[in-house]
Amino acid sequence: MGCTGTGGIELGDVRRTRRLIKLVEDLSARPTGSIPLASGGWAETKAAYRLLDTEALDWRELLEVHTERTRERLEDQPVVLCLQDTTELDFTSQPGIAGLGRLSHEAQHGLYVHPTLVVTPEGVALGVIDAWMWARQPKGQPDVKESTRWVEGYTIVADLAERTPATRFVYVADREGDLRALMDAAAQRAHAADWLVRAQHRRKTVSGDKLWSQVEKTDPLREVKFMLPAPPGRAARRVRQTLYRDTVTLPALRKAAPEGTVTAILVREEQPPAGEKPIVWRLLTHRTAETLEAVVELIDWYRRRWLVEIFFRILKSGCRVEALQLGTLERLERALVIYLIIA
Repeated sequence: MGCTGTGGIELGDVRRTRRLIKLVEDLSARPTGSIPLASGGWAETKAAYRLLDTEALDWRELLEVHTERTRERLEDQPVVLCLQDTTELDFTSQPGIAGLGRLSHEAQHGLYVHPTLVVTPEGVALGVIDAWMWARQPKGQPDVKESTRWVEGYTIVADLAERTPATRFVYVADREGDLRALMDAAAQRAHAADWLVRAQHRRKTVSGDKLWSQVEKTDPLREVKFMLPAPPGRAARRVRQTLYRDTVTLPALRKAAPEGTVTAILVREEQPPAGEKPIVWRLLTHRTAETLEAVVELIDWYRRRWLVEIFFRILKSGCRVEALQLGTLERLERALVIYLIIA
């Protein structure tokens, strides 16, 4: 099980532990196949389903073991990027699975997965160190506050950073992670891990000026060029963007809270190809980024966030997790954490 980073798991029963090892090895060898196909026989298939049905297999414990193996792999890395995002898994075609909830479209049902994928700045995946999995309640019923996952995700990254002081951890999030609560939580931890998020909100500075209008008035730093990876159904294309940067101070969120000084980076495509929307990124970070090289490095790190989209594509199309037929949310969670590690 060393190849999947789960060596060391103990289920309190030698036979169950061996069965888990075999299941992970079988699924790793044939990730696109169903559990019966990967298991290779009826007896092995029954054993796999019994394992996924047992409460002794705690998916959080399995992920914790993989997290520790991931931490060992990243110890010799000067910088690692911790990419967070959410994807929905659609099980609408299987109405009999108990415990699932509504998705973004009311007519669909399934669950949500929010992992933290750790990669090097060069794009080498090292492992998954955290995951939220949840099903929404019916409309009108109390539900989990989903924004909490971003702040808790940063906390887990910061915990790992404190245990691994020789490595610089960079928490990277898209627009959903643009939360002042996250920024304040990072400040309270003395920024044990760096944070870099794509801005969603049109904030004002402490002086009352519109943040991004202020950044637009600065002198452009330079242009950057890169190939935009091909999303499903579209071709890759070359992008040329102009860089702007400024240091701004955000007002306190509450009376007792401190103000927040951040670096704001605007990356804007001035002349997109005909028929294409311009690629514009508004990034915030607590790092000072005083030099052009530092700004370009942060932009390169943000562009690596695309790897989590590839990760989700592997999970869904490569591992075909939305075809799992396991009857209950709890069984799905146990199987999904195995597939997160394999993916």
